[in-house]
Amino acid sequence: MMWGVLIAAVFAGIISGMGIGGGVLLIPALLFLTDLNQQQVQGVNLLYFLPTAIIALVQHVRAKRVRMEIAKPLLAVGWLGALGGAALAVWLDATLLRRIFGGFLFVMGWMELCKRKPM
Repeated sequence: MMWGVLIAAVFAGIISGMGIGGGVLLIPALLFLTDLNQQQVQGVNLLYFLPTAIIALVQHVRAKRVRMEIAKPLLAVGWLGALGGAALAVWLDATLLRRIFGGFLFVMGWMELCKRKPM
C-alpha cells in the first residue's frame, strides 16, 4: 500500500511541476490505497501541494513563463475561492464531497475527450 502511495506521489509531483495539478492523481490514489476519508485526503493533498507548487513556480518564473499582469488578479480572486472552498469542504459530508470530486473529474475528462483539434 505505501509503495503505491509513494509512486503516485512521484508522478503527482511530476505533473504538478508541469502545472497540470497533481491532486488529480494523488487524491484518487490516497482514497483507494489508504483508509483516509475525502476531507483527510484533500488535507494531505494541500500539504503536498505547497512545496511542489513553490518549486514549480520558481522554475516557471525563471523561464519567464508567468505573466504577472494576469497572475496577480487571479491570485487575489483565488484566495477568496480558496477560503470558500475550504469552508465548504469541511462542512460537507465526506461521501458527498467524494462524489462531487468524482463528478468534476468525469466532466473534465469528458471535455478533454470532446475537444476538437485546431486545423
